[in-house]
Amino acid sequence: MLLCEPLLEVVLLVVTAIDLRNGAEGDWKHGLAAVYIGFTAAYGHYMVKWADGHFAHRFAGGPPPMRPPKYGTARAVHEWKMCARSVLGAVIALALLQGAVRYVGDAGRSESLVQWQHKMLFVIGVIGVSVVIAAGYTLWPKKPKAPSGEPRDPAGALPADRETAGH
Repeated sequence: MLLCEPLLEVVLLVVTAIDLRNGAEGDWKHGLAAVYIGFTAAYGHYMVKWADGHFAHRFAGGPPPMRPPKYGTARAVHEWKMCARSVLGAVIALALLQGAVRYVGDAGRSESLVQWQHKMLFVIGVIGVSVVIAAGYTLWPKKPKAPSGEPRDPAGALPADRETAGH
């Protein structure tokens, strides 16, 4: 069923375009359709993979779903990918909204769509917080805690004898 998701988005886009072409005023529903399409295009595969993993684990005896990495470069890469997905979703939504504004061709009938564009610009601004988080993981990668009772030096490394022991 989830494999049909892209088809649903195409149908939504066509129905929205037909509605606007038939004289409907661009309102919140048309704006929401553009935002939905943008963010499902950016997050769709990731979300389907996440849902499949959780469903398989819960109902089909599959392995526990993979979690995002917690430490180091892998965590920083994960955070940057999430930022990129968010920006991509907002940019796709902005492009679809701009296409709808031009398609309608009447400033009075497309004011709501322009307001949605402003909301997407605000979302991109909010994504700036995610960029700060990703930059933090890049500049100061989180390191796993030492097993209890084992000291670390100030840089966070394990004692030399533990490193060479293969632990």
